[in-house]
Amino acid sequence: MTESSEWLIYRGAGEPHDGIERLPSPPPWRDFTSRDAAGSGDGSEDRRLGAHRHLAELHRPGAEELEMINAALYLRRPLLVTGSPGAGKSTLAHSVAYELGLGNVLRWSIVSRSALQDGLYHYDAIARLQDVQIAAQGGFGAAGGSPGAVEGIGSYLRLGPLGTALLPSDTPRVLLIDELDKSDIDLPNDLLNVLEEGEFAIPELERVADRLPDGEAEVLTADGVKVRIRDGRVRCRAFPFVVLTSNGERDFPAPLMRRCIHLELGRPDHNRLATFVRAHLGDEAARAGDDLITRFLERSRSELLAADQLLNAIYLTDAAAPPSRDRLADLLVQRLDRPR
Repeated sequence: MTESSEWLIYRGAGEPHDGIERLPSPPPWRDFTSRDAAGSGDGSEDRRLGAHRHLAELHRPGAEELEMINAALYLRRPLLVTGSPGAGKSTLAHSVAYELGLGNVLRWSIVSRSALQDGLYHYDAIARLQDVQIAAQGGFGAAGGSPGAVEGIGSYLRLGPLGTALLPSDTPRVLLIDELDKSDIDLPNDLLNVLEEGEFAIPELERVADRLPDGEAEVLTADGVKVRIRDGRVRCRAFPFVVLTSNGERDFPAPLMRRCIHLELGRPDHNRLATFVRAHLGDEAARAGDDLITRFLERSRSELLAADQLLNAIYLTDAAAPPSRDRLADLLVQRLDRPR
């Protein structure tokens, strides 16, 4: 193997080999092992804020950014954060949750098919019907405690991220509704009433509330925790800190905009990017990649780039140390707005 190919794990030689054993540890933002450790949460904190955040000053928000975040906290209003990809929109939610001790961030990643129901709860009517049929064949009928019985209806229901965030609690949860601009045209309007009232109904539970013990059903949250819901309604006590992010690909209706605090994140400067790299990869990698940060900033003046691409380039050129460092960095940091 030549010197130029020593860093390659997969060689395309068509012969089995043990090269996978040379694969180094994953970059911190792609390391999922921490969520296996007891009591360590889901690992999203390290992936979002950086495993080396104690070595960095971490992101120090500007005055306007701080003011808008605190305005949303004080007013109990959603924070709509817009900006280019990789500007730190999603990280902001994790930063607030970490600093204020508000637990793991509840994340609802929006796609074109997302509907309000997905964020609130999911009811598995088919599974319940199957259990009722199986119980009937076994001679149990609809007796209390049998599969599919009214008393066990909560077993077929799971709250979504938005539904979990609205559970009554003394301190607010942090909810990230990511890339709302990817949704269909109706979702922003569908969110209005729930975000305004801080409550929602679960009709499947409301219909049978009078037949449930104390009118309560035990359901799973998006966190995987069992909670009891009374009378089929979820009502928050502390309104969650809701962060809606958008890449600016569409405009939102005025009713949603007037219910939100709007924060526009500008293009990061050299110091902010260096701090971002330092938080994820440490001081040494940030110093070694300083030239890549400078080149990234120069290109970003005329091209749409994401900070995630910069992290990938600095990590790989540092960890694998390929001889064609600059060429590989350019391949990893390709403009996102180029014609297809």
